Amino acid sequence: MAESSSKDDLLQLIKRLGAYLTVKMSDFFPISTQNLDSRSVGAIAGVAVAIIFTWKLLGSSNGHQRRQPKRQTPAASSSTYNVGLNSSEPLISSGVCSSSGDLRAHNVVDEFFQPVKPTLGQIVRQKLSDGRKVTCRLLGIILEENSPEDLQKQATVRSSVLEVLLEITKYCDLYVMETVLDDESEKRVLLALEDAGVFTSDGLVKDKVLFCSMENGRASFVRQLEPDWHIDSNHDIISQLARFIKYQLHVAPIKHERAASNVYCSPSLEQFFGNI
Repeated sequence: MAESSSKDDLLQLIKRLGAYLTVKMSDFFPISTQNLDSRSVGAIAGVAVAIIFTWKLLGSSNGHQRRQPKRQTPAASSSTYNVGLNSSEPLISSGVCSSSGDLRAHNVVDEFFQPVKPTLGQIVRQKLSDGRKVTCRLLGIILEENSPEDLQKQATVRSSVLEVLLEITKYCDLYVMETVLDDESEKRVLLALEDAGVFTSDGLVKDKVLFCSMENGRASFVRQLEPDWHIDSNHDIISQLARFIKYQLHVAPIKHERAASNVYCSPSLEQFFGNI
């Protein structure tokens, strides 16, 4: 008897899952049975796994219920009262079971359709609005140092920016550039980038590390390359390029007034992509 009841409960749960799933599937996968693709088949297979998981949960729940002792119904004063009480019990039990079954079905399907957290690569592509060429200043963004004079002493790649930088190089044609005062500064920068592992088969190319002797030279590089995005920490350069470049990111610890509607601001490159 208990086994038959368990099968009935399972059948009802599957029916509720089917009804609730129809609504969910129409939101996520607008398909018809005559036009099923591999993605649709994969979704249906996933739902089947969810149903099997629910079956197991229901089985363990029923096993626990069968081990519980039966409750004794208190004796009534008349047979008429007993008949009325016994006839109402199945109705109440059925109502509670139905509500509980609907809740379980909804919970299983809702858990299955929980949104998946996007990867850093997906965030980078979304933030860059499908831009495929990016130019970026080194000082204060990729390097710890903030001035050409600092580069005459040392060059250090910021560890917190590495993951974002590598994701950009996977998806975009990246050029990095900086103003330097001597050849030794150039060597320090290239060595720092190499030691950080930026120059890989899928990473930055050494030939795309550009150097100039004046700040305006960086603006000339950017205009010649015509990138979809330029990233810089110099407000004047950002302002000069605002009408020539589609999008720009101004990286500065202190928030400045936006130079134009196509200029975005962030304290750091990694914070712009939410990677902190």
